[in-house]
Amino acid sequence: MKCPFCSHSETQVVETRISEDGDSIRRRRQCASCEKRFTTYERPDVTFPAIVKKDGRRIEYERAKLLASMKLALRKRPVSTEQVDSAVERIEENLLTLGVRELPSARLGELVMLELKKLDKVAYVRFASVYRSFEDIDEFKTLVDEVRR
Repeated sequence: MKCPFCSHSETQVVETRISEDGDSIRRRRQCASCEKRFTTYERPDVTFPAIVKKDGRRIEYERAKLLASMKLALRKRPVSTEQVDSAVERIEENLLTLGVRELPSARLGELVMLELKKLDKVAYVRFASVYRSFEDIDEFKTLVDEVRR
């Protein structure tokens, strides 16, 4: 594994942990050259369904995209990286158990909103307001009232 800091090809595994759900292995590595540490994750290589966008385009599922959108909604919120990673893993488990080759982006958005609602209500409202393209304040108020209940 190449060092992400100096691109040296020799790194050493310093610590290995299995995730709580047992679906991945987290490894702390140290570069033999610059001695900086970094984390890698080992997961099974599986095929996720293609995501069908609103305009009909089909794109490959990208974990990094999903993670980035969730982190944006969770920006400056008291949610740990481990909690976010676990939520992403639950979403991916759902994608795999659906057993479909294609999934509408709207369905993926609903899965994200379910996880965000469990993690942080403010992040849920942030994501939902953008995802559902609210046109006026009444739609926003309705969502906030729903969260309060």
